[in-house]
Amino acid sequence: MKQPQMNRRSVLKAGAGLAGLAALGLPASAFAQERRLRMYWWGSKERADRTLQVNKLYQNTYTGVAIDGETLAWGDYWPRLATQTAGRNAPDVIQMDYRYIAEYARRGALLPLDPHVGKGLDLKDFPPSVVDSGKVDGKIYGISLGGNTSSTIYDKDAFAAVGLPPPNLDTDWKAFAKLMAEFTKAAKRPGYFGSQDGGGLEPIFEGWLRTRGQELYTPDNKLGFGEKDIEEWFAYWADMRASGGCVTPELQALDKQNVENNMLTLGKAAIGFAHSNQLVAFQSLNKSKLAMTSYPTGGPGAKPGQYIKPSMLFSLSARTKEVDEAVRVLNFFVNDVTAGKILGVERGVPASAPVLKGIAESLDDLGRAMADYIAAMNSRVGPLPQTPPGGAGEIQVLLRRVNEQIGFDRLKVADGAKLFVSEASRILARG
Repeated sequence: MKQPQMNRRSVLKAGAGLAGLAALGLPASAFAQERRLRMYWWGSKERADRTLQVNKLYQNTYTGVAIDGETLAWGDYWPRLATQTAGRNAPDVIQMDYRYIAEYARRGALLPLDPHVGKGLDLKDFPPSVVDSGKVDGKIYGISLGGNTSSTIYDKDAFAAVGLPPPNLDTDWKAFAKLMAEFTKAAKRPGYFGSQDGGGLEPIFEGWLRTRGQELYTPDNKLGFGEKDIEEWFAYWADMRASGGCVTPELQALDKQNVENNMLTLGKAAIGFAHSNQLVAFQSLNKSKLAMTSYPTGGPGAKPGQYIKPSMLFSLSARTKEVDEAVRVLNFFVNDVTAGKILGVERGVPASAPVLKGIAESLDDLGRAMADYIAAMNSRVGPLPQTPPGGAGEIQVLLRRVNEQIGFDRLKVADGAKLFVSEASRILARG
């Protein structure tokens, strides 16, 4: 039952001690000092609005708790979290990415959640594979906030206007490059191109590698590909820039890897690459009708390039002083149906079957499109790769930097490939 809210200061101001509380008909627990939690996440305004609504719902349900939310764009999030963690001032509830979870867990920055399973954290409706996706070295350090996979998000209206078919689940890399060049030519709009430049994006590079039977990293934490492989990758995007199929380096440099300044949102390209759960945020910022399909494929007989993974996870700081409350907040986000209806599928398709069933009727067209896309991809994906090693986040930034340098003619393609492999290997060796 919802309890009346009265903070400690207001009670004292009224001159009410414990006897006063009784006179007011309030339980003695209402006198307890307010517990405060800090929650930290990356993402768009759409995500921030939904997250803050759920925090408000939680605070209305459980009195005596205040949750201070803080959000940043992806590119700023990780340096800030690293600084706060090093300063022993990490937030209590941390939105975590699969790429970084092993690094933070092995650093001792995250709280092992196993002791709380069945004691405040209910995972009985989560598929074992989803629970495993939050494990590092056999212990649970993160709970999935939703499943997703990579996607190619496109302006449906723009393709209709030029009379070209958009890419689909069977479009391979060669056909994609040809289609993008044709689109740019047909659009006849200066400064408007078929695609964003994906050469510096790790997820799409990983998808391309996997269609060739390779991975980003080997089980012993070395690069899973060679200099010739990434030279071919950089060359593909150099050719795209030369043909006009993707945006210029000057435009792509405006992209800070968030929805707001993606080339699609800025009206510079008809295609952007993103995770499937981001369709909601993209559509909220684009007037044109958007749709999505998979990354280009490797063609007939090629291996699947994509996989379904936790879009993001919630982890708890190992240094939180409010362990029980933080666990309860985490459990509320992943198991409460009302919270699920607010969150929708913006962070991906919920893992809990009861939550997914509970929100199904409330999904709008975008939500259903996302759920349908995940269902269509289920038979087209490969296994979840191993947890990325320490330094993977730094290597992601390196990929973007080298691709930019090639785009601006500061590096030849072959020199860029050599530089990337050399620096990435050094980062991995350092651990």
